[in-house]
Amino acid sequence: MDTVLLHCCCAPCSLSCIDPLRAEGIEPVAFWYNPNIHPWTEYQARRDCLIDYAPTIGMEVRVREEYGLRPFVEHVAEDIDHRCAYCYEHRIEGAAQYAAQHGFPAFTTTLLASIYQDHEKIVAAAQRYATQYGVEFLYRDFRPNFHTGNQRAREEGFYMQKYCGCVFSEADRYQKKIDRDKARFAEP
Repeated sequence: MDTVLLHCCCAPCSLSCIDPLRAEGIEPVAFWYNPNIHPWTEYQARRDCLIDYAPTIGMEVRVREEYGLRPFVEHVAEDIDHRCAYCYEHRIEGAAQYAAQHGFPAFTTTLLASIYQDHEKIVAAAQRYATQYGVEFLYRDFRPNFHTGNQRAREEGFYMQKYCGCVFSEADRYQKKIDRDKARFAEP
């Protein structure tokens, strides 16, 4: 295997994956497909950071442009607390499908770098879609590189997001402040 389609959720997480893959002689081709990220300004900032960074290290980027606020919310609205499963499934299926349609022998994802994501669910989805689309899922546990990758991203001046990506994770980020303000303005 000479190349792998590397689904990228953001440039900072990609730093945890690119060097280890290249050290194995595998050239990653970045694949942007993240219709879960909201609002538009967040989606745009993450996408453009990856697109701007990739040429500086000679990495190709493929973009499947799909800002999917309405479809995402429609799929998770009835069970917001378990939205991550849909999010993983949808993006990983998109990567597996793209790999198969564009002649990539394998795919992987930067989601495997995050210490905050459900690693086992990501792996299970990737294995299932690899089988469905007839491509290899290149499994690597990139989590040991997470903190180093984030430190490099800060040094590079990358856009560093403050939440996972969906509008609900953004609300979760502010929950303590929301609760504090609710208590502050509660009627006696």
